[in-house]
Amino acid sequence: MDKERPTIEPSSESEPVIQVDSSSKSPFIKKYWWVASALVLILVAGGIAVATRQKNQSSVQNELSESVVTSATLRPSQSALASPSSETLPSTQLIWQQRDGDWQATSTPPTCEETLTLAPPTDLSKATSILYPGQTRGGNYKPHGGFRFDQSSNRSISVTAPIDGFIVRGGHYRAEGEIQYTFDVMNNCGVLYRVGHLRELPEEMMALTLAWPEAKEGDSRTQSISPPVFLKQGKTLGTAVGIIKDKNTFFDFGVYDYRTTNAASASSSYKTVHAQDKELSWHAICWFDWLSANDEAIVRGLPPGDPTSGKKSDYCM
Repeated sequence: MDKERPTIEPSSESEPVIQVDSSSKSPFIKKYWWVASALVLILVAGGIAVATRQKNQSSVQNELSESVVTSATLRPSQSALASPSSETLPSTQLIWQQRDGDWQATSTPPTCEETLTLAPPTDLSKATSILYPGQTRGGNYKPHGGFRFDQSSNRSISVTAPIDGFIVRGGHYRAEGEIQYTFDVMNNCGVLYRVGHLRELPEEMMALTLAWPEAKEGDSRTQSISPPVFLKQGKTLGTAVGIIKDKNTFFDFGVYDYRTTNAASASSSYKTVHAQDKELSWHAICWFDWLSANDEAIVRGLPPGDPTSGKKSDYCM
């Protein structure tokens, strides 16, 4: 038979508070209680610092992200000058690479007009004659053309970028003892332009040449510029041109369209003759046609600069 369990009545009074007399603490605790308190304070302060730092880092990352988006949005687009569709996004990096002696896009190029509109690379009012692209000059075939300025000093002629693009190559060499600079600039539409016989450069362009090998007489080989350097339309490429000691004021200018090959290269004989220079000769164009109507009329109205080949050209009709 089970024993009857006692009934415990609930207390109506609050639980008694047990107070500990500090005098009852052990000598160890009495001696080092302040150390424990300090450790607690340090841990709390550390937690607050970590939380604050994480918040600040998050804020900085957000600011950087916004900065990158803003930069990418505001940077000029190569395609903007080529009249692309309004849906084309700005290009912030070069999408063309040199492969197998040619240039190919690594992703879908922007939508561009078949004929881009080029700004003149120099002051046309100072030009006295035009060198036609696609002709023999000085015993060598020249897919590029150029400008002559027989009434101007070398340092009175500057060269500017005709369209937005990325500087992909450059070189320097000596001609008659004077240093000459060449630059290749690629637009994301797939169009490259080359300027040559620049005699003096602005500071930012000169900085690109500092690591190049020593300039040698007649050695016009170019160097890759990696990563490519963005150059906005209208920026100055050269502040003087030609051979100063001879008062020979001129510079070379060529344009190459890598979206297709030119009409001249449809000829098997042309392809055979220019097989070693197909990167330029198979893609060179008559850049007169890509100027505004007014600028084209000025250029075509100038006399030819080469006394032998005159207006003969494989590209210009």
